Amino acid sequence: MAHNGTATQTATEQRLYRIGEVSRMIGVKAFVLRYWETEFPMLEPEKRANGRRFYSEEDVELIRKIKRLLYDEGFTIAGARRHLREGGALGGDSETGAAIAPGYGATQLLNRKMLLDMRDSLRAFLTLLERR
Repeated sequence: MAHNGTATQTATEQRLYRIGEVSRMIGVKAFVLRYWETEFPMLEPEKRANGRRFYSEEDVELIRKIKRLLYDEGFTIAGARRHLREGGALGGDSETGAAIAPGYGATQLLNRKMLLDMRDSLRAFLTLLERR
């Protein structure tokens, strides 16, 4: 009987994180996380009756992958979504969704990353404004 209780306890005690915690851990603003939820259907945090979001460890890992694809690999949102849906491995051929021209230098990649981050922030703001 004690063994069953331990197994059940372990399964139900998965760590859940609030949006603020995930925001700090991943290094993106909470409104970006909410926006990504609208763009990546596989990202579905648990929403309580009071409207608070709780992210599982699997959600946090998915968010890390999304951030890596968008910010480090240079994927577009649509390309990252397709990459994740197709089960693509990180570090693979980023040309499938990145739309980066050959010969891109480090400066251009940093500029692209900054512009993609700005675009995502603006889209997230727009999403928030449309809900009002």
